[in-house]
Order: sequence, then structure tokens, then C-alpha cells
Amino acid sequence: MLLENKTAVIYGGGGTIGGAMARGFAAEGARVFLAGRTPATLDAVAEEVRAAGGLAETARVDALDEDAVNGWVDSVVETAGSIDVSVNLISQDALFRPMIEMPAADFGRAMDKIARSFLVTTRAAARHMVKQGSGVILHFGGSDATNRMPGIGTVQIGCDMVEAMRRQWACELGPHSVRVLSMRTGGIPGDALPDPVKQQMVDATLLKRAATLTDVGRVAAFLASDHAASLTSTQVNITAGALVD
Repeated sequence: MLLENKTAVIYGGGGTIGGAMARGFAAEGARVFLAGRTPATLDAVAEEVRAAGGLAETARVDALDEDAVNGWVDSVVETAGSIDVSVNLISQDALFRPMIEMPAADFGRAMDKIARSFLVTTRAAARHMVKQGSGVILHFGGSDATNRMPGIGTVQIGCDMVEAMRRQWACELGPHSVRVLSMRTGGIPGDALPDPVKQQMVDATLLKRAATLTDVGRVAAFLASDHAASLTSTQVNITAGALVD
């Protein structure tokens, strides 16, 4: 059990990726606390975790509300005794349009949501992780320095912003044995995607298979565990070769 006696908090825990990580963490023994703004989706993931024998609790928390986040994280630590893993997976306001057509106000709001949510959630966890001398802060998305796709608007810019914050947090938290990592994905072929799109994603990989939600959960659990103790300030490529380093 890679995460036995560990505590993980997941913002956006009711989403597809949040659910995958929750199941992956719980399968390795972690107690997971799921936060979000939609109780129904959070409860659905929590029930899946419990049905598989794991421990899961939910709370309605706005990741942009600093007081709410701090209060919730403090309550998790009071209940569980520690916070060992923190993941921010809240949905972003992606704007798919050419930059030359992007309204400045819309761009600013999208960037502000990303920057504030990652600052608020990371800082809330870091306060406790620094005191306990351990912890992992995990991001999802990753940067693509070779990007040649026009018209994807704020998507890649937002991911690059998160990576810049990951590097800075890693520098500042490293001396306290707190690791900061991100997972780089080329996309996960979900059920909502048309079959031709899914096939395009598979064809773009070197392995001729795209990463699955199970892959996401298993890799995330490994990164959060002591088996990855030497990894920090880096992004882990789970694109099956769709994006190469």
C-alpha cells in the first residue's frame, strides 16, 4: 500500500480526473477528502471509493475562496492528523479562439482563476506540510514547449502558468522536504469524445494507446508516494509518446 496512513485532498474531486486520482490514492491506502462546488458529483466519486473499500469524505468548497479553503484544510488536518497530498483539478475557463481576437477582460479573468486557485490551494496545504516536514503537491496538465496549434487560446498558456508556479513552489518548499510535481497529458480519451477524435489521440502516440483514467490514478499514486521521493520540480510525461521530451 503505497499511501497507507496518508491523507489526500483533491479540489475538483467530483470530475473525471479527480475521480481517477481519488480511486488511485484510495486503492493504495490513502484517506481522500474531495472538495468541489457540486455535492452530487463529489458524492458519486466518494461512493465509488467506499464501494471498493476505501475511505472518502466530501465537502462543498470554492477553491477561489481563500478563507473557505484554509478553513477546510485546517479541518482536514484536525480530523486526519496531517495533509500529505494536495491536488487542484478545478475546471478552468478555457477560451478557444485566436489571441488576436481575445477580449482582454475575458483573458484576464481566465488567467486570474488559474493563478488564484493554484496559489490559494497550494498555500493552504504548504502551511501544514512545512510544519510536518513532508508532503506532495501535484498538478495536472503540463507544458508543451513545442506547441504549434493555433486557436487554443488560454489552454496552453494556463498550463504554462501552472508549470511556472510549480517551479517556484518547488524551490521554496524543497528545503522543507515538500515535493511539487505535475503530470503532463496529451489528453485522456473519455466517453464523451467522438470515436474519430479518440482514434486521432491514439494514432498520435508512439505506443498506439492513449493514457487511461486508470493510468492517471496509478501514476498519481506513485508520484504521491515515498517511492518517488527523489522527484520534485518536474513534470511526468504520461502521453504515451504523443508529446516527447
